This record gives sequence, structure tokens and C-alpha cells, in this order.
Amino acid sequence: MPDQVGIVMGALSPHPPLLVPEIGRENLGRVEKTTSAMKEWAQKIVEAGPETVILISPHGPVFRDAVAINFAPELAGDFGDFGAGGVSLAFENDLPLARAVKEAVESEGLMVAELDGRAARDYGVGTELDHGALVPLYFLSRAGYHGPLVSMTMGFLPPLELYSIGPAIRRAVEEAGRKAVLVASGDLSHRLIPGAPAGYNPSGREFDAKMVEMLETGDVEGILTMDEAFTEKAGECGYRPILMMLGAFEGRKVASRVLSYEGPFGVGYGVVLIEPGPADESRRFLDRLQARQESDIHQARAGESPYVALARQTVEAYVGEGHRLRPPSPVPPGMEKQAGVFVSLKKHGQLRGCIGTIGPTEPNVAAEIIRNAIHAATEDPRFDPVEPEELGDLVYSVDVLSEPEPIKGLEDLDPARYGVIVRKGYRTGLLLPALEGIDTPEKQVAIARRKAGIDPGEEVELQRFEVIRYK
Repeated sequence: MPDQVGIVMGALSPHPPLLVPEIGRENLGRVEKTTSAMKEWAQKIVEAGPETVILISPHGPVFRDAVAINFAPELAGDFGDFGAGGVSLAFENDLPLARAVKEAVESEGLMVAELDGRAARDYGVGTELDHGALVPLYFLSRAGYHGPLVSMTMGFLPPLELYSIGPAIRRAVEEAGRKAVLVASGDLSHRLIPGAPAGYNPSGREFDAKMVEMLETGDVEGILTMDEAFTEKAGECGYRPILMMLGAFEGRKVASRVLSYEGPFGVGYGVVLIEPGPADESRRFLDRLQARQESDIHQARAGESPYVALARQTVEAYVGEGHRLRPPSPVPPGMEKQAGVFVSLKKHGQLRGCIGTIGPTEPNVAAEIIRNAIHAATEDPRFDPVEPEELGDLVYSVDVLSEPEPIKGLEDLDPARYGVIVRKGYRTGLLLPALEGIDTPEKQVAIARRKAGIDPGEEVELQRFEVIRYK
């Protein structure tokens, strides 16, 4: 058994393929700071003497409701997609540890997609290492690491759920008697400058500055509670792997070192090493933040409007008890009229379902809420149906729509005030107003087009509407 068991180091690595000399060539001079830091980064990891490296990538097979673990016997890939197919890497898969990690994560009530050859075919994905894994592994292999690997990909789960995967990984490593390093692969903002890969947004630089500072100071709570709309505007790809990595040090002091940060091509590259210290009860964030979430939900329900109360009671009756509520009698004041209604469900700040009607389909708004609340919980094609054990975590909102009116063009839209309806023949796309991250009419209409399957160049009819939003 090694002289030290557990996760002995955490690490953040950027993953632009241009860091690889065979790919970057003339651009290497512009990332010299990052390349130099990555060489030091890899050397420090090798000096820590891990028996296994566990790597979390934001690319490869990524699922909305689960993290994925690669169970191919050999973990291999090359840079053929970037014109350097001769640069390839291969590692033995630490299958016993991969199995232990899967079981530990599932014991927390979270889902794991097990990607062996057959499952990968069923999902329509491959088991080859993606560039998010290959770039940090390139530097590790050049520094002399040729040991086993566990390869994971993040999931689009709420921040606290992602963070809770970290302690599960740590527990699996310790119970397996392994000495491991946990690597989070991820670039920061992709929107730092005009012409950046994901377009420009001033939130990009702000996000990167905050993230680098919080990583350096070990401000895990600050990272966990970053505003979702803010991270979305920043166009990042490393936030979720970082959360999973940081969770492995729950309840312990940490010593963080930012080796470098730069963004010469409009994408932020951060190189970070984290070493765990002794236990520290003040750094147990999970229980504290989960209690805060529960308090927020309790307060929201204490002040909810009759519209939202009806939506919540409808879902709780249908999902939890298996019966459909009847519209209240008499119908509450304001709900007697007919109107289109959208019901939205969120879980831990993330959308869990949203279904609605553009115009009325029921005798009154109360009946419309009941109809659409059930559909939002059970028939939104983007999500699995809500399960009874989720009911306590859901937060609801109800939008009652005004009568849509035709408009001439984008100049008649204001996404903070108006929703939009885009029509081309039988295809119709709708977007509600005042949505997080939707701050221009162009973006609003583009998303509505995509929802309807309408190409950007097709002529469309536009309508706008207002809503009364109840929470």
C-alpha cells in the first residue's frame, strides 16, 4: 500500500489543442505562458506520485442528468481531428477504481452513465478520449506519467449535485487504497474579446477574474454560488468539472496555486494546482448550502401566489398521489378569464420542465394552469418525468399571456418586456420574456426559430405578447 492514500492533489488544466506543438506551431509563441505553466503543472503531478489519475472532461459524451465514466479496457485517442493524427495517447483503464467511483456516486442518489463498447453504441457515442482529456494527458505523458487512468465527463447537473460527486470520488479512492490525482479539464470564458469563438460578452472577463481569484484563495463557497445567468453569459466550459474536482476536498483546508492565466485568443486558460491540508469543519459547504436551499424553497412557498400554489398542488397531487386536481370552485378572482398559460418548474435553479399554451384551451385560467402544470412535469420532451422524491425541491412560476399582436420586425421587440412568437407555415416557436441570458431581440428570435426548426434565412411572421408572471 502506498505511503499516502486518497486524492493527494487537484488540478485544473485548459485544453486548447494548439498547446500541442504538432498542432500549435506558429501560435505557440502566443501561449508560451500557458505552455510553460502546463509543463510545471505536469511535473508537479508526477512528483506527487499518483498511482492513478482521474480526469473529468467537459467534452466527449455529456448528459443532462448524469455524469459518464468510460469503461473501455484501454483509454486511447489521437489528435486526428486537429491535423495531427500521429500524436496519440493510450492508458490502461483503472477499471476497479472506475467501478468503485460509479458505485460511490450512485450511492449519493446521482446517475452515472457507464460507457463500455455496447453502451456507447446504444448512446450513439464513442469511447475514444476527447481533446478535453487528451491535452492535459499529453503534458502528463511528456512529464513521465504512464500509469492507469479513470476517464469521466461532467453532467449538466445543478452545482451542489456536481460538487457532491467530489466527496464520492474521494471516498472511492480511499476505500480502494489508491493514491490519486484528480484533474478537472476546462477552459474558462470563451467570450473575452470581439471575435472570440463564442462571441464577445463583457461578463467573460469578469467571470475569469472572479474564478481565478476564488481558486487562488480557496473560496469554494463563492464558486458554488455563482449566478447561473452570469456563468451562461461568460460562455465557459470548465465550471462544472471544477465543481466536481473541488468537492473532493470538502471539509479540508486547501493550498491553491494559480500557475498562470491568459486569454490571447479570446478564451481563458487557467492552470491551477490544489493540495489538500488537514480537516477543517468550517469548510464543510454541502450541508450549509443545502440547508440554505431548503430555506429558500420554504420562503418561496410561504409567499407564493394563488396561481403558483395551484400549479404546485396540481403537480404534487398528480406525481405524488396519482390523481388530477379539479379546478377550484369557485374559481379564484383573476382566474375566471381565458388565456394562454405557461407553467415552469425549476430544481436547484435549473429548468426542470416548461410547457404552455399560446392561447386558451380550457374554460378558464385555473383549468389552464392545471393542464399545463401536469404537462410541464410529465411531458416536456427535454426532461424525464418528475419523480415523487423531487417534489420537495421544485420551485414554480406561472406566466399568463396577453393576446399576441403582429409586429413588423426586431425593432418592435424588447426581450425584457415582450415574448415572441415566430411562425413559418405550420412551424411555430415561442419564447417567453425576461429569460436569463436572453438580452437582445436578435437572440430571442434566433432561439425561437431553432425551437420551431426554422432556418435563419427563412422569412417568418412575428408576433409579440406580454405576460403577468406569478411566483
